[in-house]
Amino acid sequence: MTIRSFKAVLAGSAMLALALGATSAQAANTATATATASILKQVSVTKTADLNFGTIVTGTTAATVVISPAGGRTCGTGLVCTNAVTAAAFGIVGTTAQTVTLAAAGPVTLTAGANTMSATLQTSSATRVLNGTDSFTVGGTLSVAANQADGVYTGSFSVTVDYQ
Repeated sequence: MTIRSFKAVLAGSAMLALALGATSAQAANTATATATASILKQVSVTKTADLNFGTIVTGTTAATVVISPAGGRTCGTGLVCTNAVTAAAFGIVGTTAQTVTLAAAGPVTLTAGANTMSATLQTSSATRVLNGTDSFTVGGTLSVAANQADGVYTGSFSVTVDYQ
C-alpha cells in the first residue's frame, strides 16, 4: 500500500467515523408529568346509642331475639320479650362525597357472672357515601339458651369505618 492510498483510506475512515457518529446521535426528547395528592379528612366515628335487646323471659327451648338495624324486635318462640329496645347507633364525620365501609366486629359475647350468651351483629349498610356528617346503626341476633340463667348480660363490640 502506498502512502497516498494509506492517506486516502485514513481520510475515508475518519469521514466514515464522523458520519456514523452524527447519525447515531439523537436530539434529546422530554416529557412532563403531573403530581397529584388527594387529602381526606380523618374519618371519625362515635357511639350515640347502645344495642339493647330489652328484657327477655326464657323458655324451655333455645331461641333467638333479633333487633334489626332499624330497631325492630323479633322475639323467638317460647320467649317473652318486654321493655324498650334499641339498635346501636353511630355518628360518622368525614370528607363529603367519599365512600366508607362500615363493619361491626362480632359475634359479641354477653356475660352475667359465669354465664354467657352470644350475639351476631348486622350493620344497616356495608358502605355509605358521606354527606360530611352521617350515621349508621347496628342490630343483632341474640342466642338465648333453654332456661338461660338470670342476670343482666353485657358485652361490648367495636365498629370500623374506613374510606374505600
